[in-house]
Amino acid sequence: MKRRLTVLLALLAGLLVVPTPARAVLPAASVAASASASASQQVLSPTPYMGWNTYYALGGDPTEAEVKSIADFLVSSGLRNAGYEYVWIDGNWAAPTPRSSAGDLVPNPDQFPNGLKPLVDYIHSKGLKAGIYTDAGPYIPGKCGLGSHGYYQRDANQFAAWKFDAVKVDYLCGIAADLDPKTVYTEFAQALRNNASGRPMIFNLCNPVTSPDWGNYPEEQQSTYSWSYAPAIAQSWRTYTDVGFVGEIKFKDVLRNYDANARHPEAAGPGHFNDPDYLGPELGMNDEEFRTQMTLWSVAAAPLVIGSDVRKLSKTSLGILSDRDVLAIDQDAAGVQAVRVGPAGTKETWVKRLANGDRAVVLLNRGDSPATLTTKASSVGLSGDRFTLKNAWTNQVTESAGTISAAVPAHGAALFRVSRATGTPGVPHVVAGLPQVTKVGGDTVPAGVAPVVAGGDEARVEVTVRNDGARPVFSPRVELAVPAGWTARPVGKAPKLLTPNSSTTLAFTVTLPATATPGSSTLTATTSYEVTGKGRLRQETATPLVVAPAPPDGDVVLSHHDWISATSGWMSPTVDRSVGGWTPISMLGQEYPTGLGVASPSTVRYYLGDRCTRLNATVGIDDAVRNVGPEGGTSTFQVIGDGRVLFDSGVLGRDDVRQADVDLSGVRVLDLVVGDAGDGGYNDRADWAGLNATC
Repeated sequence: MKRRLTVLLALLAGLLVVPTPARAVLPAASVAASASASASQQVLSPTPYMGWNTYYALGGDPTEAEVKSIADFLVSSGLRNAGYEYVWIDGNWAAPTPRSSAGDLVPNPDQFPNGLKPLVDYIHSKGLKAGIYTDAGPYIPGKCGLGSHGYYQRDANQFAAWKFDAVKVDYLCGIAADLDPKTVYTEFAQALRNNASGRPMIFNLCNPVTSPDWGNYPEEQQSTYSWSYAPAIAQSWRTYTDVGFVGEIKFKDVLRNYDANARHPEAAGPGHFNDPDYLGPELGMNDEEFRTQMTLWSVAAAPLVIGSDVRKLSKTSLGILSDRDVLAIDQDAAGVQAVRVGPAGTKETWVKRLANGDRAVVLLNRGDSPATLTTKASSVGLSGDRFTLKNAWTNQVTESAGTISAAVPAHGAALFRVSRATGTPGVPHVVAGLPQVTKVGGDTVPAGVAPVVAGGDEARVEVTVRNDGARPVFSPRVELAVPAGWTARPVGKAPKLLTPNSSTTLAFTVTLPATATPGSSTLTATTSYEVTGKGRLRQETATPLVVAPAPPDGDVVLSHHDWISATSGWMSPTVDRSVGGWTPISMLGQEYPTGLGVASPSTVRYYLGDRCTRLNATVGIDDAVRNVGPEGGTSTFQVIGDGRVLFDSGVLGRDDVRQADVDLSGVRVLDLVVGDAGDGGYNDRADWAGLNATC
């Protein structure tokens, strides 16, 4: 087991007892004063720094050869030239006994046979910079693998002598030793500034394990409190827990970290930035979800540090990482962090003021189905009647009369750079909608829910086209391409023109053959329209669509049937075992031979096809939770059929179980949903035991 993960698991298991210190209160107003006081010092990172880190990509025990190989790839791939210049060695680099008898830190000779100085020299020779890791707490044998407490100045001098350019300072050992974060981080920052070599080094303050998800820590110890003192002492500070686990970064956790990071935009500015953690291409997200993470991190003025093994990334991922327009928004000289305009929800608007007065506008779709999102230029702080919209991801430049809208895929985000328009009128901003399934048979698909179809189904598919420009467009048409063997028949007629600030919805009846192959399929719409002086313009949009497996038949154990999709708060749902597959499902001492183990939040979806009449299950918290700390271990359970709640357990704790006897008559799509009961997913190991269905 890797040492950093061992420490985290020890904390989760309650092996490290954390006393509660006296509370310290720092007025929010002191942030601005502290940041102003630090302005006289050298600004090491006027815009958010960019780079790569070993932790998620390589896990524990990175080696000299691996780090050199990554450095080489950053150069050859063009990522260095795009701005990714820091090569950061995270935890587990030190020897098993991390200090010499003289008190100096010692690299692990098995991983770094030549020491760290030659490796740093190699990184520098590639036109890159080097980062290193330590912890603000003391080295505690058997609990913490590396700590600098008591050696702050000595370690800062040593890092500078090795010629490192940046230091990440964790807090796993710090919380184990019950230190005060503000005190020790301030001391470490001073040691870095006063290093014997006079070497400038970026300070990344990293206090993730004390986030609310992992326990009930005093406010001043939590990651969510770092903003109150960090701007005066650090170039960046983590704002929440880790965005994932080694080899696994999920979209829901990206949104969680972004939301936490967004709580204090006033703390960010040139030289000091909120840090929501690393970028995670191909570590559990699809391309659309990672593009959304890149969008959100860029408008958040966040440090852009790649967590994946860049040598293995696809061309698509490398393109997302190096998009010039997106990086320019992150690296904008004003250093302003985006704020939400309007309410929180499935559909959101975020705006970032740029140095030249432009606005970066994000239309975020957190939902599971495509949607057209819209806002007004006046809502994002711009006045006038003509606006230029540049889509940062597609490079398309259009003109709007004041409305900013986009067709956004599920879990997607549109990113525009918006400015006042001048001169000759531009191409009208026309939004070609994504194909959207609105009905299957006679049933309406609930808003925000991913549609499911099956062999033999007939579905209504709609494409909405809207004109946000100041000029009309003519003869809008939509053609819908479907998989081989399917049919798509237009319903109704298209209008002859779209006037400014108007829209039209074009519909199709799509029929699947009875033999349609289960799995993922795609609906592709080609929207075209005429623009005076520009001819006929075209846009192509596509939506993935799930074709369900065959429904269950007879008396079945539902957990043994193929699901459509399944999520778990951490790891993956496990069949007939507690989450992680460690032990049989057990609640209040009783074992159950069948069922599902999950961590909250979780949704497991099954296709029933109106073939089932009854579901019986026992729900509750698995006995495995009794082996860990007292925090958390509360969940809610819901059985949802076609968007309707059929069973709701209420909040269940460690000593509660509920029997679910659910009428499934008429249900096509069944969702088994576990929530965290509002206290985070800490220790929420939830069970759906039995899951006996009559079909």
